[in-house]
Amino acid sequence: MLPRSGDVLHVTRAASVQFVKPILFRVIRQLDWPTYDGWIWLDGYELNATGDAVSRRSVFVQSAGLRTLRNSTAPRQQTVRPSRPLVRTPARVG
Repeated sequence: MLPRSGDVLHVTRAASVQFVKPILFRVIRQLDWPTYDGWIWLDGYELNATGDAVSRRSVFVQSAGLRTLRNSTAPRQQTVRPSRPLVRTPARVG
Protein backbone atom coordinates (compact mmCIF):
# COMPACT_ATOMS: atom_id res chain seq x y z
CA MET A 1 0.00 0.00 0.00
CA LEU A 2 1.47 3.33 -1.02
CA PRO A 3 -0.10 6.33 0.70
CA ARG A 4 -1.38 9.27 -1.31
CA SER A 5 -1.45 12.95 -0.53
CA GLY A 6 -4.12 13.67 2.09
CA ASP A 7 -4.25 10.16 3.56
CA VAL A 8 -4.29 9.97 7.35
CA LEU A 9 -2.13 7.11 8.64
CA HIS A 10 -1.69 5.43 12.00
CA VAL A 11 2.08 5.01 12.25
CA THR A 12 3.10 2.40 14.83
CA ARG A 13 6.07 0.28 15.73
CA ALA A 14 5.05 -2.08 12.89
CA ALA A 15 6.13 0.67 10.47
CA SER A 16 9.39 1.56 12.26
CA VAL A 17 10.96 0.92 15.67
CA GLN A 18 11.17 4.67 16.32
CA PHE A 19 7.39 4.82 16.83
CA VAL A 20 7.16 3.24 20.28
CA LYS A 21 4.40 5.79 20.85
CA PRO A 22 2.12 5.66 17.77
CA ILE A 23 1.27 8.86 15.89
CA LEU A 24 -1.37 10.05 13.46
CA PHE A 25 0.19 11.35 10.27
CA ARG A 26 -1.35 13.24 7.31
CA VAL A 27 0.63 12.65 4.12
CA ILE A 28 1.76 15.58 2.00
CA ARG A 29 3.79 13.47 -0.42
CA GLN A 30 6.03 10.46 -0.78
CA LEU A 31 9.63 11.61 -1.12
CA ASP A 32 11.63 10.23 -4.03
CA TRP A 33 14.74 9.42 -2.01
CA PRO A 34 16.66 6.14 -2.45
CA THR A 35 15.78 3.60 0.27
CA TYR A 36 15.82 -0.10 1.02
CA ASP A 37 13.22 -2.35 -0.58
CA GLY A 38 9.87 -1.96 1.21
CA TRP A 39 10.83 1.29 2.96
CA ILE A 40 9.63 4.78 2.00
CA TRP A 41 10.15 8.38 3.06
CA LEU A 42 6.96 10.33 3.71
CA ASP A 43 6.59 14.06 4.17
CA GLY A 44 3.58 15.24 6.17
CA TYR A 45 2.09 16.49 9.41
CA GLU A 46 1.84 14.82 12.80
CA LEU A 47 -1.74 15.23 14.03
CA ASN A 48 -3.12 15.61 17.54
CA ALA A 49 -6.20 13.79 18.85
CA THR A 50 -8.59 16.27 17.22
CA GLY A 51 -6.92 15.92 13.81
CA ASP A 52 -5.10 19.26 13.78
CA ALA A 53 -1.51 19.45 12.56
CA VAL A 54 1.02 19.98 15.35
CA SER A 55 4.33 19.56 13.50
CA ARG A 56 5.67 18.90 10.03
CA ARG A 57 7.80 15.77 9.75
CA SER A 58 9.56 13.49 7.31
CA VAL A 59 9.38 9.85 8.39
CA PHE A 60 11.20 6.74 7.18
CA VAL A 61 8.81 3.76 7.44
CA GLN A 62 8.00 0.33 6.04
CA SER A 63 5.00 0.66 3.77
CA ALA A 64 3.67 -2.75 4.92
CA GLY A 65 3.43 -1.49 8.52
CA LEU A 66 1.25 1.54 7.77
CA ARG A 67 -2.46 1.56 8.58
CA THR A 68 -4.75 3.96 6.70
CA LEU A 69 -7.38 5.62 8.89
CA ARG A 70 -8.83 8.02 6.29
CA ASN A 71 -8.30 8.08 2.57
CA SER A 72 -7.74 11.39 0.84
CA THR A 73 -11.09 10.98 -0.92
CA ALA A 74 -12.95 11.42 2.39
CA PRO A 75 -13.17 15.14 3.17
CA ARG A 76 -11.95 16.17 6.60
CA GLN A 77 -14.67 17.50 8.88
CA GLN A 78 -14.08 21.18 9.48
CA THR A 79 -14.15 22.73 12.91
CA VAL A 80 -17.44 24.56 13.39
CA ARG A 81 -17.04 27.92 15.05
CA PRO A 82 -20.02 29.85 16.37
CA SER A 83 -20.76 32.80 14.14
CA ARG A 84 -20.95 36.31 15.51
CA PRO A 85 -24.13 38.25 14.85
CA LEU A 86 -23.67 40.54 11.89
CA VAL A 87 -24.49 44.17 12.63
CA ARG A 88 -25.32 46.21 9.55
CA THR A 89 -25.40 49.98 9.60
CA PRO A 90 -26.37 52.34 6.79
CA ALA A 91 -23.52 53.60 4.64
CA ARG A 92 -22.71 57.28 5.00
CA VAL A 93 -22.60 59.32 1.85
CA GLY A 94 -20.94 62.66 1.53
